[in-house]
Amino acid sequence: MSALYLIGLLVALTGMVVLDLRFRLFFRVSPVRAAIVMAAGMAFFLVWDLAGIGLGVFFRGNPALLVGVQLAPELPLEEFFFVALLCYTTMNLFAVLTRAVERRFGP
Repeated sequence: MSALYLIGLLVALTGMVVLDLRFRLFFRVSPVRAAIVMAAGMAFFLVWDLAGIGLGVFFRGNPALLVGVQLAPELPLEEFFFVALLCYTTMNLFAVLTRAVERRFGP
């Protein structure tokens, strides 16, 4: 069992938080709205994962890289943090691109 993948995900999530706070992108602008969007996105992708697992499309992956904690059959703990990183990165990127378009073309 190794925590390397989980540590990498946590480092990347920390980077997203730092960028968010520094540039006022997502949670810093509207924490309640951001939490709702993040929860909805994570719920969607976790249901997507469970559906893929049920259909036999998705599977756990290399157990040597994972902590070993399973949230559900074939759903490792790291998947939760991966989905969080995916959603957070997407929303930070959306905020950056929205600002760039508004600066270029006006509100």
